Amino acid sequence: MQNVTDRVRNPFGLVVPERFAGDDDPPAVYGYGDANADFHVVGDRPAVHGGDDTGVPFTGSVAGERLQRVLHETGFLAAPYADEPDASNCYLSYLFVGRRPRDPSPREYADLERYFDTELRAINAHILLPVGERAIDHVLEAYTTQRRKVGRDVDDAALHATEIRGRGFLVVPIREPAAWTNGDERALVDRLNAIRGRDYRQTKGVATRVG
Repeated sequence: MQNVTDRVRNPFGLVVPERFAGDDDPPAVYGYGDANADFHVVGDRPAVHGGDDTGVPFTGSVAGERLQRVLHETGFLAAPYADEPDASNCYLSYLFVGRRPRDPSPREYADLERYFDTELRAINAHILLPVGERAIDHVLEAYTTQRRKVGRDVDDAALHATEIRGRGFLVVPIREPAAWTNGDERALVDRLNAIRGRDYRQTKGVATRVG
């Protein structure tokens, strides 16, 4: 099943409330990439992972440079880094798409969670790639039954580039890219290549057709 859109910027036309938008364009950092993707990269927010100037997740930041390099090496992006990456079979989005506030409260995250969830269900990917502790925590809690096995606190270094079965998803946690040490980048490249080399499709349980 495919989504009925080929738009790469905010393909589902989401509009967040004005109180979360920045003073200048772009007002928010909505999802970006291949709307028919099997792989969905989930970041935290613009203030952490970038995109304030471009409106594209994982741009204008150390995290973006490192993650895009991996996505290029594994065949998802046409170039190792771009402000408007040419993505294939990969979609990028944030838990908190608003540009303001820079440090949202738990209530403010909750206020915008429905926008993230709408995109996740519309993309209907098979592989979720949450980046950093907050995104990993949310994805494991909302889309798997494995969150309690991780322990009270999420250790993104320990979970990095592992595989966790979810409810219709395979989750591959990614350590915060700005904190990567020797071996983290290669471990992620190897994991993604291994997944792409086999039948990775999951039994879907939350799919929603858009259109």
